[in-house]
Amino acid sequence: MTDRIREKMSQLRLEADAAVTRAEDAEAKVKKYEQTLLEREQEISSLQHRLGLLDEENSKTEAQLLQFKSSSLEGEQSKTTSENLTRKVQLLEEELDAAEKNLKETVEKLRQVDVKAEHFERQVQRAEQERDAWEKKYEELEAKYKKSQLELEELEKSMQDL
Repeated sequence: MTDRIREKMSQLRLEADAAVTRAEDAEAKVKKYEQTLLEREQEISSLQHRLGLLDEENSKTEAQLLQFKSSSLEGEQSKTTSENLTRKVQLLEEELDAAEKNLKETVEKLRQVDVKAEHFERQVQRAEQERDAWEKKYEELEAKYKKSQLELEELEKSMQDL
């Protein structure tokens, strides 16, 4: 009977250890996702700053283009400058479009990472609850085991007295 109790205790210890390991793994994943989330937020901030700079440069370039058009300088020099500025504006607009697309993709990835982080947090909570339940069960079984040991000792004493 004591062997069965010991086996059961050993099994409970193994299960508790496995639950703790799962909880630690889940916590590590949560930390990893939080770090990824922080990196994504920094990347978004950087892209937003760059987008602002590009918008500013685009505005300046467009203003210059308007200035050149309004000054109506005839000739090849004016035409060449205007074409160069138009190309530059076009390139800046394309770069702006690419930056906006990248920002949208990054925001979507950030949202997905946030969802995953919440999922893993819930898993960690469940694992911790499971661990707590196993610890409580272990304590109860340990108390029963000690009680059984005392009863066994009393029985042995009473049998020896006979």
